[in-house]
Amino acid sequence: MGTDTQRMAPGAGMALGMSTLAFTVCFAVWTIFSIIGVQIKKELGLTEAEFGLLAGTPILTGSLVRIGLGVWSDRYGGRVVNLVVMLSAALATFLLSHAKTYPQFLVAALGVGMAGGSFAVGVAYVSKFFPKARQGTALGIFGAGNVGAAVTKFAAPFVMLAYGWTAVAQIWAGTLAVIALVFFLLTRDEPQLAAQRSAKAPAEPLAAQLAPLMKLQVWRFALYYFFVFGAFVALSLWLPHYLVGVYGLDIRTAGMLAAAYSIPGSMFRIFGGWLSDKIGARRVMYVTFGVSVICTFFLSYPPTSYVVDGVHGPISFRLATGLPAFVILLFSLGFAMSLGKAAVYKHIPVYYPEHIGAVGGLVGMVGGLGGFVLPIAFGALNDLTGVWTSCFMLLFALVASALAWMHFAIRRMERARTPELAALPELPEMAGLHPSPDAGQARAAS
Repeated sequence: MGTDTQRMAPGAGMALGMSTLAFTVCFAVWTIFSIIGVQIKKELGLTEAEFGLLAGTPILTGSLVRIGLGVWSDRYGGRVVNLVVMLSAALATFLLSHAKTYPQFLVAALGVGMAGGSFAVGVAYVSKFFPKARQGTALGIFGAGNVGAAVTKFAAPFVMLAYGWTAVAQIWAGTLAVIALVFFLLTRDEPQLAAQRSAKAPAEPLAAQLAPLMKLQVWRFALYYFFVFGAFVALSLWLPHYLVGVYGLDIRTAGMLAAAYSIPGSMFRIFGGWLSDKIGARRVMYVTFGVSVICTFFLSYPPTSYVVDGVHGPISFRLATGLPAFVILLFSLGFAMSLGKAAVYKHIPVYYPEHIGAVGGLVGMVGGLGGFVLPIAFGALNDLTGVWTSCFMLLFALVASALAWMHFAIRRMERARTPELAALPELPEMAGLHPSPDAGQARAAS
């Protein structure tokens, strides 16, 4: 028997299991344009930028609503809020199948994006059932619902080729509505909410709930999530189009290969949560950013032909990333991102246990905005540069910046907490070789 701080609250297992299932279905709906958007692009004759805007619009809605949904989850409970979110998204997804014009598709896509808001609700809801020592693992399992993107990539192409893209929207909408009702019926309210209601205690003022959002540390966490989650979502949307354009694959094969990125980027999030509990989220973030810098650097390199003046005349050769190497690098990138997604959210219940909804909502919002902004940027870069790998060039610059900020912020915190570190030379083992000025003056005086 563990102590009270080590025990899970009653109903924790069901809350985690059903929340993960619900988030998986929500994520499958949220990324639906990664597949049906390719067909809609052909039917409407959209440009690259217009396609990027359409694919990213649901991500915009699902991002912007996260702070509000997180706060509401803390106030009214995750069960009720998630039910409303899922049913709203299901209705919008069904109406999507009746859209005819580009503006109508954009309006419908805004409603579909409500599905992405379920993440902020789930984080606030699930974390309250588990002690701090297990929250990393629990939130890692919940976050594995990102695999819904792979579900869409695997299943949607077959449904679309057999029955059309409208059938995909209708089937996904119906599934989401059913899971919403099952989730609500099988789960219970958070223990803190139940205790608050029984004691008839007033909810915390809104200003107090939002106060932590003024801290720079929260925004640093948000930048981390902008890359590890925002770039994950962006690539989930962009990869089928990229694989068709660069490697000439059909949409079915492209969807399957894109899942080689989506699946590890989702399922290994569980391992990332467990690892964050064991060795600390900070170390996991270093691994995430280090591996991501390497992968995005190689993925950034465009196919290039060279001509070298050799001894016996010109020598020509070509450097390009073949499909097998591309998939391996992508798999590695997805793995690193999955660890980082869990590590970022391991920080939040530890630093802000009373404001998980608001802080988690902001971090999730910024991360989600990455999933909206980046596909548009990918399309714009394609139009401006004509280089397919420009999307990975942008990601390389982003992750390198995040790594630098994290490292210098950590160094600054370490020196603030341990002032003695500032007095140490850069190479402590050489301290005896370089006496201090005071020591030299003392020897001269003697």
